[in-house]
Amino acid sequence: MELSIVIVNYRVRYFLEQTLRSVQEAVQGLTVEVIVIDNASGDGSLEYVRERFPQYVYVENRENVGFSRANNLGIRMARGEYTLILNPDTIICRQVIDDCLAWMRGHERCAAIGAHMVDGNGVFLPESKRAFPTPWVSFCKIFGLSAMFPRSRWFAKYHLRFLPEDKPHRVDILSGAFMFCRTAPLQQAGGFDEDFFMYGEDIDLSYRLVQAGGENWYVPTTMIHYKGESTKKDTMRYVRVFYDAMLIFYRKHFPRARWVLYPIIKLGVGVRAAMAMAKRLAQKPLRALRKPRTLGDDGNPWVILGDNAVAVSLATGHNHYKTRIPQLGACHVLLDDSSFTYAQIIDFIARNSRDGVEFHIYSSRNGIIISPKMQQS
Repeated sequence: MELSIVIVNYRVRYFLEQTLRSVQEAVQGLTVEVIVIDNASGDGSLEYVRERFPQYVYVENRENVGFSRANNLGIRMARGEYTLILNPDTIICRQVIDDCLAWMRGHERCAAIGAHMVDGNGVFLPESKRAFPTPWVSFCKIFGLSAMFPRSRWFAKYHLRFLPEDKPHRVDILSGAFMFCRTAPLQQAGGFDEDFFMYGEDIDLSYRLVQAGGENWYVPTTMIHYKGESTKKDTMRYVRVFYDAMLIFYRKHFPRARWVLYPIIKLGVGVRAAMAMAKRLAQKPLRALRKPRTLGDDGNPWVILGDNAVAVSLATGHNHYKTRIPQLGACHVLLDDSSFTYAQIIDFIARNSRDGVEFHIYSSRNGIIISPKMQQS
């Protein structure tokens, strides 16, 4: 067994199906097992994908046990030389798999690899590569210095934005949305720490892999990670959960510094929570006046790409504008998945990303539009 792929799902059936189809395309010719763990979605997700991908392994949890515990079920089952921990709202291609395999085989001390992640509109996601959240790095993150000086080697170490995106780098922290690991050290480490329900578990695992003598690498091979609406970072819930995870991390790995770190982190939580509350209160009157909109109801034209552009236009109710992106102006670009491979879709979105252009994928099998803004339910 060359590769085990572990995916934890919670109520994102159409994204999950798209991820599994991209996986199916990416691993052709390889000896691979795919393990899908459903965290009590309750929306028929598991039945939906099991019918379409009967060759995969499925685990159904009776309750939502969290990201860490659910992934660990799959990690313990993994039989591959390598294990890919993958989010259910991602798109990968064969180039990503090949690049990771080649890097692992050429770097014996490499324990885990992170990829060049872009969102659904092709924008680079800075969590693709991060530094250890030392007290100074965390201080800069909590109090906004890393955002104020995003390219500074002194203030912006959290996301390492001063390192070029198109070059491989040895880094500290990888994202749990995509972690390509050697199975042996991953299992020896015990997988994710289950004290982390959501957020922080990837930081902790990355840290422990390095402490055990391994290396983590960022490899600039491009994939898409949509990132759910549930992870919006201007909510008080996110602030509390994220910084509670930081407290768990420090309590575990920096116990001697707790008298200094805890007051700083709690102060930071209070400041960020107050900012989130102020933002919500300021936006509340505007939200009340704002009319609800459907996808693409913003007056911008639609560009439908694919061999069946006219049929897709009729099926979706969007006017067929052109078969190529206009040079200027905002627009929606809809890619028909029956006309392109996922490798082509990733490449097209990454190369054509710019302000004002929103990308969507037409799921020809379901007759729906997969979009970064669609309801994930």
